[in-house]
Amino acid sequence: MSYQPFAANGVAESFCRYGRSNLWYRGPQRSLDVPYVTCIGDQETYGRFVETPYAAGLERILSRRCINLGSLFVGAEALYRDEGLREIADSAEMCILQLPSVAGQTNRFYRVHPRRNDRFVAPAQELVDLFPEVDFTDIHFVRHLLNRLKFVSGTRFLTVAEELRLKWVEIIGSFLRSVSTPVILLWLDVQAEDGGQSLGDPVAIQPEMFDAVKSSSVQSLRVNLRTSGESDDLEDVIFGTLQQPIAEHMIGPAAHRRIAEILSRTILDM
Repeated sequence: MSYQPFAANGVAESFCRYGRSNLWYRGPQRSLDVPYVTCIGDQETYGRFVETPYAAGLERILSRRCINLGSLFVGAEALYRDEGLREIADSAEMCILQLPSVAGQTNRFYRVHPRRNDRFVAPAQELVDLFPEVDFTDIHFVRHLLNRLKFVSGTRFLTVAEELRLKWVEIIGSFLRSVSTPVILLWLDVQAEDGGQSLGDPVAIQPEMFDAVKSSSVQSLRVNLRTSGESDDLEDVIFGTLQQPIAEHMIGPAAHRRIAEILSRTILDM
């Protein structure tokens, strides 16, 4: 099952579903009747505005079927809770897991949408008590929420950030233990020119979090990247006129080629 919404420039982005999974993935749909490798992740794995995501490049290099299970707007919450996704991963020869964002998960302070983890659903009473001066009614996205909390009180925000980091380690660890297939962890660390997080993520993955979960994988990789807007990649990114501000914050074709090359060397050495 698939469909193709068209961007402003007429270029189609294809989405599809697999098995019992409730998530939409990068299309076109591929057969799961032959041996395959799964590439699981969010918008970087999906390859938004990119014709050839790293999963396709990896397939070309290895001559092994690589299923792109990149899904837009998912976080740790959706990846772990989706039983259909874990079934597909369990049936694979190998699983590559792009580490998802820290913010997109339900925790003791707030709830997110079960599939679109970028959507803020509601605050918990603990968050209301911690930030009584914040009006949550006009907040609809998690990043907006966290940036608002950080602006109001950096000190109190640290309490929320610590909860998110602990919960993320717990969820990723649970996902790794629930999958029987060998898993390669892929941390795509997208940085800005000043060394900060280029996507403005108020709670980013930290090295100690990576260290806490990588022991449950067969291999772990940290790949430092720049967005297309901060490199020479933007001219090769496919986007409509109104989509440039978004496209500038995505990784481009050269970054995807680099990821595929690094992954292929790792897999061939294993």
